[in-house]
Amino acid sequence: MAKFVYQMQNILDIKLKLETQAKMAYSAANQKYLDEQNVLQEYIIRRMGYEKKLKSAMTGKLDMAEVSHARADLNNMKTIVRRQMMEVHKAEKAMEEARDKLNEVVQERKVQEKLREKAFEEFKHELAEAETKEIDELVSYTYNK
Repeated sequence: MAKFVYQMQNILDIKLKLETQAKMAYSAANQKYLDEQNVLQEYIIRRMGYEKKLKSAMTGKLDMAEVSHARADLNNMKTIVRRQMMEVHKAEKAMEEARDKLNEVVQERKVQEKLREKAFEEFKHELAEAETKEIDELVSYTYNK
């Protein structure tokens, strides 16, 4: 029996490698996004602590230096939170780009696999035709004897 050899197997192999690389890139981008989100959450919690500190400094006996210092700390923390929000947004955008690239590569691989399946079906059909032809030749040879 003949062996099926897909002529574009090397292209399919490349598509599989590209898909693996795209999966790894997406995984890294997703992890970076999650890390940035966690950092943002920590900063927000710290900002809330600074807000409480400012409120407590504003109640009771007022120490203007303490109030001023607490307000400056809070403003600095707000700036840090805004910067971190931008980092989260950049990481989210990078993650979405990696996801789009992964979807594109998966689609290309699926196209190659469909082409391979079609080629295999054609191979099986040709093999069946050759087998039928061979059987017909044997039958006609024995009949003509």
